[in-house]
Amino acid sequence: MPKRSSLPSTANRTVAILAYDGLCTFEFGIAVEVFGLPRPEMGPDWYRAKVVAVEPGPLSATGGITVAADGDLSLLADAGTIIVPGWRAAGAAVPEELCLALRTAHERSARLVSICSGAFVLAAAGLLSGRDATTHWRYEAILAERHPDIRYRPGLLYVDHGDVLTSAGSAAGLDLCLHIVRKDFGAAIANQVAQRLVLSSHRDGAQKQVLERPVPTEHEGRRLSPLLDRLRQELDREHALRDLADSVGMSLRTFIRRFQELTGLSPGEWLLRERVARAEQLLAETGASVEDVATSCGFPTAAALRYHFRNRVGMAPNRYRQSRSA
Repeated sequence: MPKRSSLPSTANRTVAILAYDGLCTFEFGIAVEVFGLPRPEMGPDWYRAKVVAVEPGPLSATGGITVAADGDLSLLADAGTIIVPGWRAAGAAVPEELCLALRTAHERSARLVSICSGAFVLAAAGLLSGRDATTHWRYEAILAERHPDIRYRPGLLYVDHGDVLTSAGSAAGLDLCLHIVRKDFGAAIANQVAQRLVLSSHRDGAQKQVLERPVPTEHEGRRLSPLLDRLRQELDREHALRDLADSVGMSLRTFIRRFQELTGLSPGEWLLRERVARAEQLLAETGASVEDVATSCGFPTAAALRYHFRNRVGMAPNRYRQSRSA
């Protein structure tokens, strides 16, 4: 098991997951899976999840399920993170009592997270006003019409403002939840949770929601998937696009197009994302210097690592390492 990093001892690890009549089962399940399952291997500092009823029960969920909550909105007063797993309809009214509870939680520095159409709840509470945000691509027009003060970011998997986070539809909620785990506990623990989920451990928020061809043909998969595995093992090396294209028997133009169709990213952007993710892991798990981490991850200089790390992670490498060992 990788060495566990933790939040500072004062961090509030209580996660409140909202439940409502007409609950979106998949989005709710995402939050419960990541934050609500017992994970004794993580130690006593792991998240403590509570299901919070937005309204009196019984609460029905998609698929004929009935949900029994742990309590009502008063439980939000003790939560460090509050998750809104979708909403019953993009245009459905949001109870003012819920909006008030979310605003109050935000004022006391709780972290607010929406999955898919849950962005409409945060918007109704006024918590996305003047901010970048995302939701499922199908709801783009509705969100823009109802809340023109929000800077909608089309296509993004998730947007993180620190105190307020929004994700795109369905499975992008898993990406955001793993992103939160990575911020709170470091890359090694996020990777471990991802392995339990049999999921890729890191899709950057800037990755596209919709790929032109999300499932590659069998022939393309046979050629490109091994290449991605090899590149992850050779992040410390330089990779010329022409050489990569030749290695899979494609023209340069075809290679770039097929690569982007498969991953949603250009080869250069994909490599940068993987290098930063590897740097996170090395900083959290080893005592290697920033210079050595830069070399191991394929950055030409420590300054280049610092620049890209700060842009991607939101803090300098040394500060990130300190936050993981606090």
